[in-house]
Amino acid sequence: MIALYGYYGYYYDPMYILIIISCIIAFIAQIKVKSTFNKYSKVASSRGMTGAMVAEQLLRSQGIYDVSIQRVSGSLSDNYNPRNKTLNLSDSVYNSTSVAAIGVAAHETGHAIQHATGYGPLSFRTALFPVANIGSRLSWVFIILGLIFGSTNVLVDIGILMFSLAVLFQLVTLPVEFNASARALELLESQGYLYADENRQARKVLSAAAMTYVAAAATAILQLLRLIYLFGGRRRD
Repeated sequence: MIALYGYYGYYYDPMYILIIISCIIAFIAQIKVKSTFNKYSKVASSRGMTGAMVAEQLLRSQGIYDVSIQRVSGSLSDNYNPRNKTLNLSDSVYNSTSVAAIGVAAHETGHAIQHATGYGPLSFRTALFPVANIGSRLSWVFIILGLIFGSTNVLVDIGILMFSLAVLFQLVTLPVEFNASARALELLESQGYLYADENRQARKVLSAAAMTYVAAAATAILQLLRLIYLFGGRRRD
């Protein structure tokens, strides 16, 4: 523990303030997506279709019949699982006819379409997920052990490498999410599920959601750079 205290207690870390700023941005992004979703959850779509209905029809329009649509608990817990081909819609989306619900449902449908068409970034992210998940959990274990024992940099290097996989996952997530939203908005407009003003409102909901992924990626990158900065100095010492 002496090594840990010495490293974090006596050395000035100029990147720490950047991480604090990125965390604040991430917090603001979360508030923004919730407030935007809540705002347009009160706006009923003209066609009166629920999120689940729109998702099903969009899937059928793309010739996709092997994806099941399920209702899940929680708020904004919507997701598409490529492993079992399930499109999971939250309570506030599944049976809601709001513009926000239809936008979110279409976004998750966009992921299903990505999967069906072999969209490269989604395939890569799916393959990377288990490795990145393990890496994010174990990276700090290796780093701390390396600092405690202090006689070798190997454990620290392994920890940083594991954390890098988690950062890579966050970066790959960006094109996947942006592409899913673009597909969703195009389909909603071209197939007439939302009209002009409604489409703009759905775009606001999806844009706010996208910013949470940008903030998460920025935070992860800064954390990785901070680790490299700190332990690069440790090697010089």
